[in-house]
Amino acid sequence: MHSNAILHEVQQLYCVSDRLDSLAGEHPLVSEALIGISGSVRNTATLLEVLIATKITPLFGLAPANA
Repeated sequence: MHSNAILHEVQQLYCVSDRLDSLAGEHPLVSEALIGISGSVRNTATLLEVLIATKITPLFGLAPANA
């Protein structure tokens, strides 16, 4: 899968996280659980971004930042 396709999915995960945060404010009985799930989704998106930056981007011939 090309890195842009993965980055698109990362953006989708951030959107899901934002929507879960919004729902948490509307549903107090499950707000704590929704906030926890939202944080997990956001962390997963961040980890995917790091994966792209450290593993896939160098494969496409881009020079590392410290080179």
